[in-house]
Amino acid sequence: MLRLAQAVVLCLFCGLAVFAQENPVQPPGSAQPVVQKPKDDDSSVVPAEDKRVFGVIPNNRTTENSIPFKRISAGQKLKIGFKDSFDWPPFLTGGLFAGLYQLENSNPSFGQGAAGYFRRFGTASGDQIIGNMMTEGFVPALGRQDPRYFRLGNGEGTKKHRLWYAVESIVVAKMDTGKRAFNFSEWGGNAAAVAISNAYYPDTRNASDNVQKLLIACGTDAFSNVLKEFWPDVKQWMHSRKHKDEPVVIPAGTSAH
Repeated sequence: MLRLAQAVVLCLFCGLAVFAQENPVQPPGSAQPVVQKPKDDDSSVVPAEDKRVFGVIPNNRTTENSIPFKRISAGQKLKIGFKDSFDWPPFLTGGLFAGLYQLENSNPSFGQGAAGYFRRFGTASGDQIIGNMMTEGFVPALGRQDPRYFRLGNGEGTKKHRLWYAVESIVVAKMDTGKRAFNFSEWGGNAAAVAISNAYYPDTRNASDNVQKLLIACGTDAFSNVLKEFWPDVKQWMHSRKHKDEPVVIPAGTSAH
């Protein structure tokens, strides 16, 4: 039931995100902001495009694989984790998870009614905040691993290759040296978050429950990587559909043939 609840919330969240998208792509030829050349250890290597997937999901740790690799400092890693943790979307998904957990009476010791809901809301939101800070901030800072997702984009392989790359990124990550290694930030960070959650989940503290929570957390991050990889493609498709029926403007003084 817990896996089903997670899947349902992800679908609901993405559906809500589509309707909340408020940043259409600028037409070709429009003025572009001047981007300064990033310095060493500069967090500006994260491109100044969309900081939200579908206008909702935080996108603070996505950068382009085509940009020359520059390591970021431990403080910048913590900043990325902080931005993703204390934005409003994690509390929105926490509320959705709390509602589903309330319906299936997950952690029955929390009870029902308003008190039970708000306990579930607090713990579900805490799961996301602690998980983000561990996987994006503390563990990569201590282990000198880069927590960012390096998006391939169009021109860097087929859609199948990009899909596999997005999923594979929860297993393989870049170190601060630029070399690829096992993604201990993802698995170690989420394992630490699950261990901490035992302090406030009195009904799900056995090994099986902990393994299930770890796999769900890593699976959710893999799904998030897929969204980050293909969001610009979806955005471009949405833009082309929006403008496909617009009439072509012929400059004054030009005759049509």
